[in-house]
Amino acid sequence: MSDFHEERFPLDIARGARGGPERLTQIVALASGREVRNSRWAHSRRRYDAGVGVRSLDALAAIITFFEERRGRLYGFRWRDQLDWKSCPPSLAPSATDQVIGIGDGATTVFQLCKDYGTGLTAYRRPVVKPWPGSVLVAVNGALQAQPQDVSCNIATGLVTFAPGKTPPPGSSITAGFAFDVPVRFDIDMIEVDLSAFEAGEIPRIPIVEIKL
Repeated sequence: MSDFHEERFPLDIARGARGGPERLTQIVALASGREVRNSRWAHSRRRYDAGVGVRSLDALAAIITFFEERRGRLYGFRWRDQLDWKSCPPSLAPSATDQVIGIGDGATTVFQLCKDYGTGLTAYRRPVVKPWPGSVLVAVNGALQAQPQDVSCNIATGLVTFAPGKTPPPGSSITAGFAFDVPVRFDIDMIEVDLSAFEAGEIPRIPIVEIKL
């Protein structure tokens, strides 16, 4: 059995969660007072607290069920980050020209979905490995590609594959638009709840952390 379940954490609870990206930066202070800074991770890692979204005993019971199905920290699952789950700004709908995912060379037929943050030399390119089924749109030089006749996308990996005879020509711009989830796992093997305190407003902490696939 795969160690990742293609199941999404309950959306109604995730909407009230807290969290975002983190990075690991090593800082060395020199005798002169200057600093040498080095990024230890090539990609950021997201962390969330799902407990903040719990507003009822029914919601808590739903989390317990989801937690038990995942066997605690054992199996990964999908998580929708309510701030960052599209190839475009939150207020817009994804379009096939949102993100450049590659430049054709006449031979390459497989491209990884990705999302750029910023522009130019300082931009950060994030691989997207869990697109939402049915949401992926792909274009070559702005022309929408038919699916699955021309192109297909693996929702478990985010790999876009062009069909035989549909290889993008040299110099062509391959773009995509999509909705996506974050691959995560629980960061605890025990959910401890004081029901008397919960009724009075006490919410358990339920940490969730992104995993790299």
